[in-house]
Amino acid sequence: MSIGNSPEDDRPSEDRIPHADNDRPSIGHALQQARIDAGLTVDEVSQSTRVRIPIVHAIEQDDFSRCGGDVYARGHIRTLARAVGIDPEPLLAQFGAEHGGQPAPTPATPLFEAERIRSEPRRPNWTAAMVAAIVAVIAFVGYTAFSGDDGDKQQAAEGATPSTSKPASPKPKPSTKKPADPKPNPSDSAIAAAPRDKVTVKISAADGRSWISAKDHNGRLLFDGVLEQGQSKTFQDNQKVDVVLGDAGAVQLFVNGKQIEDEFQPGQVERLTYTKGDPEVG
Repeated sequence: MSIGNSPEDDRPSEDRIPHADNDRPSIGHALQQARIDAGLTVDEVSQSTRVRIPIVHAIEQDDFSRCGGDVYARGHIRTLARAVGIDPEPLLAQFGAEHGGQPAPTPATPLFEAERIRSEPRRPNWTAAMVAAIVAVIAFVGYTAFSGDDGDKQQAAEGATPSTSKPASPKPKPSTKKPADPKPNPSDSAIAAAPRDKVTVKISAADGRSWISAKDHNGRLLFDGVLEQGQSKTFQDNQKVDVVLGDAGAVQLFVNGKQIEDEFQPGQVERLTYTKGDPEVG
């Protein structure tokens, strides 16, 4: 059975078959005899050379009109000769002698048109389509989540703006430091708060920094260090408190809730002792 043509179309016409010389076989007869000697069928030759079956039949009948031109006829002769195991050069020389020498140029458009094999229709690639759809869904979900995180971060940043601006306001802080202003005036409640069965000594560095030292009645050291300006220390004992002021002019003293009015000079070192009852300078 032939492919694409009716049996009548596949058979060469009598007027197109060249007659070979009596002393040598024709090209088609030589190819056909070589194929038979090689034990090959037309179908096998067509499959190995990719030359369509109708064209193989036509060439074996010396009908080269279906080749599409002399150039393609020469190519088919060479291909078929190699497929059946004979030398193509004598056949090509015979073809040139019988068809006017070198072939005329042939347009490139019908190149191998005669032996073009129809490809099967391409089936849709469902696997690739499914993979593309999954990738698109993942990308959409990732983009949505990323956008949501950015929105939350932006809202958090915008919500944090007013809270950070409030502590930056300098007004509340000075209000908390003002009560620590030096030279406090003791009130009646402060005097009443001092226990009467103990001696209470408060030292405040009102006008500058000063080194101070304080001991109880047993000579145990209660404090030995520097008071920065604005700082204060309070000491208590059941009997007495001994203090040393490195810069008496820079501090203020409060004994048992009462301010000591002595006028100490800046840089003056004072050694003082206070007991229960009214303040006394020792």
